[in-house]
Amino acid sequence: MAENGEEKLIAVARQIVKSIGHTDIAMTDDILQIFSNFDNRFREKLNGNISGIDTGAALDQTLKTLDRRVSRYLTVDEPIWSNSGDASLFLAAVDELIALIREWSVMADDESVTICVDRAEDLLRQCMFRLEEEFKLLMKRGGVESDSNASGAGDGDGGDLGYLYSDSDLDDEDEFDVPLAHPVMDYNITIDAISSSTINSLHQISKRMVAGGYGKECSSVYSSCRRDFIEESLSRLGFLGLQNQTNDDNDIEIEKWIKAINMAVRVFYPSEQRLCDRIFGYSSSAAAAAADLSFMDACRVSTMELLNFANGVAMGSRSPERLFKILDVYEAVKSLLPEFEVLFSGHYCLFLRNEAVGVWKKLGESIRGIFMELENLIRRDPVKATVPGGGLHPITRYVMNYLRAACSRQTLAQVFDDDHNHSSVSASSSSSSPLSVQISWIMDVLESNLESKSRVYRDPALSSVFMMNNGRYIVQKVKDDELGSLLGDDWIRKQTSKVRQHHANYQRASWHKILNTLKLDNSNLSSNAGSKSLKDKLKVFNSQFDEICRNQSTWVVFDEQLREELKVSVAGTLLPAYRNFLGRFHNLQDIGKYADKHVKFSVEDVEARIDGLFQATAVVGNGRK
Repeated sequence: MAENGEEKLIAVARQIVKSIGHTDIAMTDDILQIFSNFDNRFREKLNGNISGIDTGAALDQTLKTLDRRVSRYLTVDEPIWSNSGDASLFLAAVDELIALIREWSVMADDESVTICVDRAEDLLRQCMFRLEEEFKLLMKRGGVESDSNASGAGDGDGGDLGYLYSDSDLDDEDEFDVPLAHPVMDYNITIDAISSSTINSLHQISKRMVAGGYGKECSSVYSSCRRDFIEESLSRLGFLGLQNQTNDDNDIEIEKWIKAINMAVRVFYPSEQRLCDRIFGYSSSAAAAAADLSFMDACRVSTMELLNFANGVAMGSRSPERLFKILDVYEAVKSLLPEFEVLFSGHYCLFLRNEAVGVWKKLGESIRGIFMELENLIRRDPVKATVPGGGLHPITRYVMNYLRAACSRQTLAQVFDDDHNHSSVSASSSSSSPLSVQISWIMDVLESNLESKSRVYRDPALSSVFMMNNGRYIVQKVKDDELGSLLGDDWIRKQTSKVRQHHANYQRASWHKILNTLKLDNSNLSSNAGSKSLKDKLKVFNSQFDEICRNQSTWVVFDEQLREELKVSVAGTLLPAYRNFLGRFHNLQDIGKYADKHVKFSVEDVEARIDGLFQATAVVGNGRK
């Protein structure tokens, strides 16, 4: 019964179509459309049995019908999307046009069909141009219509943060200025700058443009609008891009850049990617490609400006003073590399991720290059530039304070480790870290330079004092510091031993000769010759001791403990010998009662003069850092 009824219905439909097919082909097509919507089998059976209807003519009439349906939307001045009903009708007509082209393109060998398909593609092109205009208008209006109830979310679940606008953003509704975000400092947020209803409309348009083969055009419109939005938002954070990079050592600009790149990579770009996904979707590979292309193009300019700023810092001079600024930039880029890896993993975005990695590597190279330049600066420091009194040399103070500050940054070790790990050279068997090896080498260069400077002093004792001062300062700066951990206890012990050796050299150069003067020959003490010898020795001692004390009272020993150690060691060696000498001198029978006429310094006087050594220390020592 059902089958018989279906055949009767089809027969009636055929009769209707046949009766009007030669007089109103457009109506015929409408009837076929109605029956095909009811059941696809009707279209097949009707098309298979209707005679006298030319395929090309039927297709032509279908195109004319579609042309009439879309023409009024192509020429109207006001936006189609100002009326949701018109928007739906227009999209439906576009869907039919796309389906018709796909269906009939396979019959390209039929000339009449080919002509109709060409006409259909031209009509589709006009529709795409209008959709592109509508898309642009919605993009520009979208932010102004943003949901007012959106708020920041700190739970990490992708909450929204509605953009707040100043009064100037909304003064003139006829001007579609890009809405701008006020600065937001919380990174755990997502920003929606376009309302959900507008996003849905944009998605409907992008879906048709991608299906019609105009995905790149749609992406271009999207990115041009969003690119301006991102750049203006970054400018509100104070970052003006390369146009303001007049001095890459400007701390304020680097600080603004750090805030800007963190907001861009952690807030703006993830939010932009989310918006792209919602507008373009992933219903097809073409839609996914359009989303990736749109996201890349929207972020490309701002990303390159941010990375070019960092690259400019990396390409600047390798003066040691720039180390800490470059470390700040290096740390910012390195901390964001995981975000770059996730955000820019698509085909179109891959070069942005590679650019970030490249800038990070250049910053590392610049940091390592600064340490090479530091070595060169130490080597080039003039050898003849000695310090009066054998005090602490400025190069020693500079290098040690510099290394202490540098090694307090944990990132520095990572810079050298990363280079070591990526090096093609096989790993060294040494257990020392790459940074410790670098620091040890710098210390060797410094010590070599100081030794050269010490040889300029004419007095060997003063050379030893100079080396003692600088060696003691180095050891003190290394102890209880990250430098000590890098150089190791063995290195510290060796340096301490060298300071003791310089102390011994000082004693030998300054006091051994005068101690030899005080030596007594027991065999001649009772003779007149022995008396004369003692008087001569005492005279030489008085002269030498007075000269030594006069000279060394102007010498410098910056460290109070070292200064006291030197005095104690001198007194401990000289006083017993002098006391013994005076005892023998007073016991001489022929000159005993006249001994005081020959003795210029009592034991107490000698002790007091020794205590007056290195008086310049008080001035230099109080000024040290």
